[in-house]
Amino acid sequence: MDYRFSKHLKRGSIICILIGAIAIAYGFWTTPKTVEQAQKKVASSHHHGHGSTSHDDQIHVDQNHSDDDSYQHATDKEKHDKHGEHVLHQFQNKPWAAVYVSALFFFFIALGALAFYAVQRASQAGWPIVLYRVMESISAYVIPGGMIVFLILLFSVLGANHMFVWTDPKVVAYDVIIQNKSWYLNINGFIVRSLVILLGWGLYRTLVRRFSLKQDEDTALAVNYHKKNFKLSAGFLVFYILSVSVMSWDWLMSIDPHWFSTLFGWYVFASMFVSGITVIAMTTIYLKSKGYLDFVNSSHIHDLAKFMFGISIFWTYLWFSQYMLIWYSNIPEEVTYFISRFEDYQLPFLSLLVFNFLFPVLILMNTDFKRTNYIVIVTGIIIVIGHYLDVFHMVMPGTVGDQWSLGFVEIGAFVFFFGLFILIVFRSLEKAPLLAQNDPFIEESKRFHY
Repeated sequence: MDYRFSKHLKRGSIICILIGAIAIAYGFWTTPKTVEQAQKKVASSHHHGHGSTSHDDQIHVDQNHSDDDSYQHATDKEKHDKHGEHVLHQFQNKPWAAVYVSALFFFFIALGALAFYAVQRASQAGWPIVLYRVMESISAYVIPGGMIVFLILLFSVLGANHMFVWTDPKVVAYDVIIQNKSWYLNINGFIVRSLVILLGWGLYRTLVRRFSLKQDEDTALAVNYHKKNFKLSAGFLVFYILSVSVMSWDWLMSIDPHWFSTLFGWYVFASMFVSGITVIAMTTIYLKSKGYLDFVNSSHIHDLAKFMFGISIFWTYLWFSQYMLIWYSNIPEEVTYFISRFEDYQLPFLSLLVFNFLFPVLILMNTDFKRTNYIVIVTGIIIVIGHYLDVFHMVMPGTVGDQWSLGFVEIGAFVFFFGLFILIVFRSLEKAPLLAQNDPFIEESKRFHY
């Protein structure tokens, strides 16, 4: 049975895009344009019981400029001016960071689904073949989503905002640590690496989808296309693991250029992988509820839920390992990453463990729950929210500092990209039969029960 994108869902996705676009535009429109406007906004927030005091803000600026001799010998007026400029940059970063977080999050979902799909192709697993079209449709967002992320990155490193401080010559001039990393952290290298990575991901998705559809059409050459996708996927996984590490260093870790973690690439991978698998499970259950995918049974849902369970534990292991080792060693350049999160982001930081570990593990530990659709859906929503907060906490502290919020522009950006994601994914579902035909293991997948 072919899928037809329902008018209600299509209309809802378009409404989300429009509402989100308005909220994003409003966020940029209301951003302070001068130091005086920024200071008034801080004073107003403090007056209503929100935000840090100006004294606390000054401490943050002092820490940020601790290696700057000119700052240490500056007069109080000069320090006050630099403090005001620092706060202005935080406010100006805020709408950019909100859009960046949501753009990255939904892109990560699609990329995680693509990686899971490649693993199944490379391992020649039999059970998930009836889910291939769902995986391919979710991964359809990789190309448009990647283009949006690249545009945000391009504007950012070319000076439209201050999210990546290593691009500012004034900062680099007095920062010895960034100077020593300039062989890697430079604008040209950043753009080239980003383009190569995005082209690699997009090329794999394009080719694997093309061969999958050709396998449907040509029965005589179906095995040949199956082998092509096997070889292509095996090669892609090597590129994927390397490229995800480079991407995490460039797009996320370089926001805090003094900080580094050898586990960070794996940590980002675990977050996107479990997010992608979760959305595969939720999309599959939704389609079944609408009368599609009658060849998918509870054992398929159970296996997806097992991956949700297992990767949630893997993510927690990486979260704790990264935190414990850095906190215990107490090296200033490393531990400040977590200090800023404890001081200004304590609620979202600690909620990561609740949303991304406690809920999924306690609920999905039960085998019967893994086969119960509404429980998998509820757990999936919790995981999706938790990993949005994960991306939020990776981006916001280094870009907006203590001026963060989950307000109009942040919610609007999420709604915008949610609508765009739904529109692209479900349009892709319309373009091919929901069952991938002529695969050598298709009958095994249909009969999958245990």
